[in-house]
Amino acid sequence: MEAIERILVVGAGTMGRQIAMSAALAGYTATVQDINADMLAAAGADLGTWAATRVGKGKLDSDAASQALSRLSYTTNLQEAAGSADFVIEAATERLDIKKEIFATLGSYTPAHAVLASNSSTLGSSKVAEASGRAEQVCNMHFFNPALVMKCVEVVRHDLTSDATVAVTLELARRLGKQPVLINHEIPGFVANRLMGAIQREALALADAGAATIEDIDTTARTALGHPMGPFELMDLVGLDVITFIAEATYAETSDPADAPHPRVQALEATGRLGRKSGSGFYDYGQGGH
Repeated sequence: MEAIERILVVGAGTMGRQIAMSAALAGYTATVQDINADMLAAAGADLGTWAATRVGKGKLDSDAASQALSRLSYTTNLQEAAGSADFVIEAATERLDIKKEIFATLGSYTPAHAVLASNSSTLGSSKVAEASGRAEQVCNMHFFNPALVMKCVEVVRHDLTSDATVAVTLELARRLGKQPVLINHEIPGFVANRLMGAIQREALALADAGAATIEDIDTTARTALGHPMGPFELMDLVGLDVITFIAEATYAETSDPADAPHPRVQALEATGRLGRKSGSGFYDYGQGGH
């Protein structure tokens, strides 16, 4: 772990930028790479606003915020950024062809000791390991959204991932202030998405059967099971398009009809009701809404 000083995050979306900020706050030099310069500019502005808000609320020391922001850099040049990276976290779009290309570049340009991790929640790292040329140093390091808040990180090894790679990845997660969990072999959906999917399927089945309203199902989850929000509230928060995407990816791996996207979720998505981000989903979030 002493060799890890520079972390490269590939992808400047919400997840990528927040992972990079988590690294910077933990004292690491972090570079965010993206092919889209506008996305990089937006990431920098967003993190600056986030830090200022935290400082304003007294939740982050002003000097700590300034130092963290100074440790961040942004670039469109993947080859150049890879050259000095000790640890890489890929958080690009969920397309296998793009990820393979990224990992091939990383394998060619990162130092020999660098660990290459994928933040993907649906694609196991075995699918990109061969492209990297260093399969034993590849794994999944799956953060949860929002990465600056959520503590869990799923570390998933594939058949060729070395014990040293697992140990380094787990320890890095801890140094980022996270609580990592080790998944010993690849399984579609990993652990969190499988648990979430099982609860969601049962909640949808109960609603479809008319056993209870979605409001009462959510209330039961909160007040009887201690969940911070009910399954329908959670699906709306995550985004119904994301829920469908996860289900499609899992079903593609398992071919189990139970894993297929649910018609009720698909119907809402088809009408543009994607959850909180669109203003409506299972609930309405306009004035006076849920």
